[in-house]
Amino acid sequence: MTGFDHWDEIVPLKIWDGVVARAWSGSEATLVAITLDPGAVVPEHSHANEQDGVLVRGSMTFRIGDETRELRPGSTWVIPGNVPHAVSAGPEGAFAIELFAPPREDWAGLERLEPGPPTRA
Repeated sequence: MTGFDHWDEIVPLKIWDGVVARAWSGSEATLVAITLDPGAVVPEHSHANEQDGVLVRGSMTFRIGDETRELRPGSTWVIPGNVPHAVSAGPEGAFAIELFAPPREDWAGLERLEPGPPTRA
């Protein structure tokens, strides 16, 4: 067993149309590099996992509960478990890093895409 991997070998997961994640998990959390195409929409949803993130590149309109913010690189968020949230990517798309705790075991059935260098990151 090894504790190492490489970005190009992590199988991308199609979360929604225009939303692709590369996720790796330990026993306590899942870390995700997520790419949103320009104008991609993450519909309102919630899950038991706490979700913490930082926007690395691009822009997003992010709603957590009843609060909406326009995010730019460096913006961060914390979403407690079971709180509804939604996202719309800006015209240049977005790239973010997110941590989910506990791990996202519900993603096991998502569509797997071909591994390889990310097209945008």
